[in-house]
Amino acid sequence: MGERVHRSVMNMKVGMLFYVLSLLLAFFSRKVFLDCLGAEFIGLTGMLMNIMSFLSVAELGIGTSIVYFLYKPLQEDDHEAINIMMSMLAFLYRCIGLVIGVGGVLVSLFFPWWFGSLSTGLPLVYFAFYAFLASSMAGYIFNYKQLLVSANQKQYLVNAYFQSIAIVQSLTQILLAYYYRNLWLWVAVGLVFTVVGIIVFNIRIRQLYPWLRISMQEGRRNLKTYPQVLCKTRQIFVQKIKDFILYRSDELLVGAFVSVVQVAFYGNYTIITSKLNLLVNILTDGMNAGVGNLVAEGNDSNTMKVFWELTAIRFLIVGIVVFGLILFLQPFVTCWFGQQYRLSDVIVYLLVFNIFIFLSRGVVEMFLSAHGLFSDVWAAWTELALNISITLCLAPFYGIVGILLGKVLSVFFIALFWKPYFLFSRGLHKSVAVYWRGMAPYYLIFLLFAVAAVLLSRHVVEPQATTLPRLLGYGVTVYPVLLLLYFLTLFTVTRGMKYFIARKPTLYRFLSLQSRHKE
Repeated sequence: MGERVHRSVMNMKVGMLFYVLSLLLAFFSRKVFLDCLGAEFIGLTGMLMNIMSFLSVAELGIGTSIVYFLYKPLQEDDHEAINIMMSMLAFLYRCIGLVIGVGGVLVSLFFPWWFGSLSTGLPLVYFAFYAFLASSMAGYIFNYKQLLVSANQKQYLVNAYFQSIAIVQSLTQILLAYYYRNLWLWVAVGLVFTVVGIIVFNIRIRQLYPWLRISMQEGRRNLKTYPQVLCKTRQIFVQKIKDFILYRSDELLVGAFVSVVQVAFYGNYTIITSKLNLLVNILTDGMNAGVGNLVAEGNDSNTMKVFWELTAIRFLIVGIVVFGLILFLQPFVTCWFGQQYRLSDVIVYLLVFNIFIFLSRGVVEMFLSAHGLFSDVWAAWTELALNISITLCLAPFYGIVGILLGKVLSVFFIALFWKPYFLFSRGLHKSVAVYWRGMAPYYLIFLLFAVAAVLLSRHVVEPQATTLPRLLGYGVTVYPVLLLLYFLTLFTVTRGMKYFIARKPTLYRFLSLQSRHKE
């Protein structure tokens, strides 16, 4: 238990360090790239990245499936079993890399119809896409071992290596964009740093796991010995398809139904939301392997205690993200990028609500994954069908609003009602009423403070925060007070927050004493 917590904390500390660095760099680089490379090129790269995300669906959920089967061997330090699983992963990921390569070449045949009217010209479009394609293929063929590191609760090593390289890459691209404004050079730098990252990381893996022996032939043969791996993979595949369309196809849909230039405008918002999503992932993904290890132990009472503790942590983090977006997203875009890049308030509220749904269900998804519960493929198909139908109906008339409505309406009931029922009935073996009795206070408290954030934004922040210094001033005064009140309310009302704070006995005694004095 102590080692599990220690590694989770280490994952969060290292992740947060690189998150702050990459966050500051991302906003600065976005401004430089828009000014020096143009909105059309930035919109183009956003669409090409989304095409690569679509091709990555070929991964089929194999990584998630293998990680599930690694939890027990890692807990028992069974090197033979780990080598078997990793050999299967190596073989499958090599096949995936080749499939992505072939798929990328076939997709690129349509570029003259999709991008023929762009001023950048088709040669640059092809050069950028094939550079992205090569980077993606190399990641599957050579970097699959990072899944072992993550399953072993050492995600901080993955973050340290790849985020360091990403920061150096961004700095290099910023300097080259500012001084040379050469689009070809910008793309080439990204490919070079991909190769450097692969070499450096694999050297570290050999040092960390000297006993790791990968055999492609053994991996291929063992697929017949372990049919459950492919069974889980088939179940996860549908979830992956659904998640891509719901959460990773924005730029493609905006480009298809609105314009490539609007992709850049929308990207100014999603670069902020994606960085905040990354923050949540950093703070919580380091716990995934720990939850898998916890479930493998089979201690039901401890499992439920950790479930409510993680729920409290999740809602605290979601509050930090969502309240911050409600208060500052619109004025920040206006002050930093310019009034001409501002989108409507309706788009912002739909974007924020979609983020809330996505983030708030994270603990349930974490425990479903730890229990290996991927069999509800009908739910994924339902979400997918609803999303496509609603988007096709609304996007031609309402543009970005229609795209976001497709996301929100398709996922709302499955994510907030079915998934908890599935977890509690099949995994935790408890009545779903237990879940709703525990969750009701979180939703009510969050709704109360979300309304307060909207009122503050519309009547205080937006009218006054017309420059970045003023916006910063409200950020260090209004925002911390709102979050402090939110935290204290969670601590007073919910047991999960009490479990979490109890890990720091001095703080727990202080807060408990303050609560009794108020009463």
